[in-house]
Amino acid sequence: MPGFLTTHVLDTARGCPAAGLRITLHRLEGARESLAERVTNADGRTDGPILPEEAFTPGRYELVFHAGDYLRATGQAGAEPLFLDEVPIRFGMTEGHYHVPLLLSPYGYSTYRGS
Repeated sequence: MPGFLTTHVLDTARGCPAAGLRITLHRLEGARESLAERVTNADGRTDGPILPEEAFTPGRYELVFHAGDYLRATGQAGAEPLFLDEVPIRFGMTEGHYHVPLLLSPYGYSTYRGS
């Protein structure tokens, strides 16, 4: 069974999807390799899989959520330096659908493997 990766971001401080948040994806096998860059839509999701089935390879990956830019744009940033700026999530994938969401506020975040 091949695989693919999706993600979304929820702004838990404002109680809404995090629209306009930049996300980058990297493969961590050997040298760190940049694979994709997307921006979340009005639903806090990317318009398609951030790693589609045809590009999927089992291995170690990193999603970087560029939270600082989003927090500044929404007036939630507070004083510099920000407590959260870039939020890296490292994980492994073998096969199947992986969904890795981010629940974000200016001073905390959580993630999980969703469905």
